Amino acid sequence: MLNKLFIIVFILIAMIDTITQDRPAGKLFATRSEIIARNGIAATSHPLATQVALDILKKGGTAVDAAIAANAMLGLVEPMSCGIGGDLFAIVWDASSKKLFGLNASGRSPRALTLQILKSKGLDKIPLHGPLPVSVPGCVDGWFELHDKFGRLKFAELMSPAIYYAEKGFPVTEVIAGGWKSAEYLKEQPGFEKTFLPGGNAPDKGEIFTNPDLANSYRLIAEGGRRAFYNDSIAEKIVGFLSEHGGYLSLMDFASHQSEWVQPESTNYRGYDVWELPPNGQGIAVLQMLNILEGYDIKNMGFGSTEYLHLLIETKKIVYEDRAKFYGDPSFNNIPVNELISKKYADKRRELIDELKASDTFDAGKLEHGDTIYLTVADSAGNMVSLIQSNYWGFGSGMVPDGLGFSLQNRGELFTFEEGHFNQYEPGKRPFHTIIPGFVTKDGEPWLSFGVMGGAMQPQGHVQALINIIDFGMNFQEAGDAPRIRHFGSSQPTGSIMRDGGYIYAESGIRYEIIDELRKLGHKIEYMKGVYGGYQAIMRDGKRGIYYGASESRKDGQAAGY
Repeated sequence: MLNKLFIIVFILIAMIDTITQDRPAGKLFATRSEIIARNGIAATSHPLATQVALDILKKGGTAVDAAIAANAMLGLVEPMSCGIGGDLFAIVWDASSKKLFGLNASGRSPRALTLQILKSKGLDKIPLHGPLPVSVPGCVDGWFELHDKFGRLKFAELMSPAIYYAEKGFPVTEVIAGGWKSAEYLKEQPGFEKTFLPGGNAPDKGEIFTNPDLANSYRLIAEGGRRAFYNDSIAEKIVGFLSEHGGYLSLMDFASHQSEWVQPESTNYRGYDVWELPPNGQGIAVLQMLNILEGYDIKNMGFGSTEYLHLLIETKKIVYEDRAKFYGDPSFNNIPVNELISKKYADKRRELIDELKASDTFDAGKLEHGDTIYLTVADSAGNMVSLIQSNYWGFGSGMVPDGLGFSLQNRGELFTFEEGHFNQYEPGKRPFHTIIPGFVTKDGEPWLSFGVMGGAMQPQGHVQALINIIDFGMNFQEAGDAPRIRHFGSSQPTGSIMRDGGYIYAESGIRYEIIDELRKLGHKIEYMKGVYGGYQAIMRDGKRGIYYGASESRKDGQAAGY
């Protein structure tokens, strides 16, 4: 008996030592090791997608080839989060030119739908589900833009793995099964139950799910290219389906759609150049937050400290007021990006923070106007891609066109009816977007391709992950596994405004005494599972010619290499 007791105590001590060794001071949380590889690496939110990406790399495909194949697979295995009915954004490091390229593959609102028509229906905002929030899906055009510029293998080869699993079936994983179950209320939306609720219910963990209609759609795209989706049979089916159910997208909307290559924007944070895409996305909020936080000695505050979390929360509140006012489609607005991400502007905004008290509200700056998946892949040549793709809200609009096997996004719900607002609804306009890929370079070389899924959490997640790595010295896996906070209640580009300072959700890993201290500063704290995003990352060590990969424990994902 004593021997058994000794063994148990020894194992417990070893476990505690393993968990706590090499951890930043004041932090206690379990984490896996980083993945290290030399030839190629992928990190996605599903193991099958990661394995598909590696298979493509081993066949001689580029990082972009592998990312497209993984995205197609994720559209099958994680349909509540992404799919070809949604939009796409990407940042690509091209090793041959040593340059970063940004792609905005987001779709536009119907040209036949006006603000007057929407108001005549008695609406004061665009609904979340049904035909009205559906904008042109930009994902497929984004795939072909990426492939034309950076691809090597034939497009049909990239679609082949997803087609196989769509026809033969795959076992549903635990986290995805939970998200799928929560969307059963969409069974009233046209086409949804037939495709996504076999037998009237969402599939359980371990249940085999097939989607032959999606396999056929992928096959049409593989054979007919971009035209199959935007000019021929798929576009015709979508437009006919939406017209039958009160939608406004036309064949002209599809035929005229085009993605846009954009210049990523950056700021330097403690020697690291952090890159994000410009609006209509929210990426520059990351740069604004980092500029403000750079003025504090965060490293010596310590991870999870009251001082650090208070400054993080207050900084987020300030930046999101600018986000609510200035972020929108640059084709319709003169967005003051250079001013918003300048160090001088950050110095002014930092002065608004009271280090001893939580704020109830902030005003936006006065300037001159003029559910999602994330994946990252790197190949043996040094090319890296940071890609994010989404339907927006779980399964998007819930509308599933007959025989196509995918749901249509509901990004249009993010427009506001407030006249004169940068994000006001207008025909042929791209709505404010939440999905943002991230990238970091150092001394002109690629260093980190990363992202954090989760709506308005994404800039907050980007900033927390980067500070974990740069200020607190965590490795890339730890940076994602570390407990996070999320502030809710800021003013939104949809027109709602922050009241009474909003509130914070804190993961259980944040210590209770810290929570109490934050409450004394005036913060309202709550606990909730599943609202902290999903992180993937690949780091490039150019001197050794190796990659480090990470996929956090909140998802079913996997980082793997060879």
